[in-house]
Amino acid sequence: MIGERIRDLRTVRSMTATELAKAAEVSVGLISQVERGITDPSLETLRRIARALDTPLFSLFTEEAGERVSVVRRDHRMSIRSPHGGLTYHRLSAGAGKIEVLEGRLEPGAASSELPWSHPSDECVAVLAGRLLLEVDGERHELRLGDSATFDSRLPHRYVNETTKPVRFLLSITPPSY
Repeated sequence: MIGERIRDLRTVRSMTATELAKAAEVSVGLISQVERGITDPSLETLRRIARALDTPLFSLFTEEAGERVSVVRRDHRMSIRSPHGGLTYHRLSAGAGKIEVLEGRLEPGAASSELPWSHPSDECVAVLAGRLLLEVDGERHELRLGDSATFDSRLPHRYVNETTKPVRFLLSITPPSY
């Protein structure tokens, strides 16, 4: 499903697989394998592909046409997981809207990305359980249960769990981006 969506988005943008691979800084072979459903890309690869296609990360997954009220049932949430399982995002919003709402789970010792990264949005994060370290533009902010933070996502950032217990958090991004 995701491979077909990537191919569709690439085709609409009149991009060749080679052009997409170069823009995403991955091999043409990987793009081909993903589009044919032979391999599942990592979260980092999905971010690179989304950025190269100038589309929100979760839009790489098939989205339904917008309705006046979109209900997302708990057992039908779209999810993505980092390659080593340290981070899981469940999309709570229906997609195709002006805001993306995610529930994240970060395992002990894990981070949302190896290095801080940026994208053209604003984010608000709220801790639902545990303790979360938010790094934004070199500054570290410790968030505890019930704490929240809002920041410009164009600043390099990432989420880190330096504790021995999983942390759950709610993340709102507007507009949805990579």
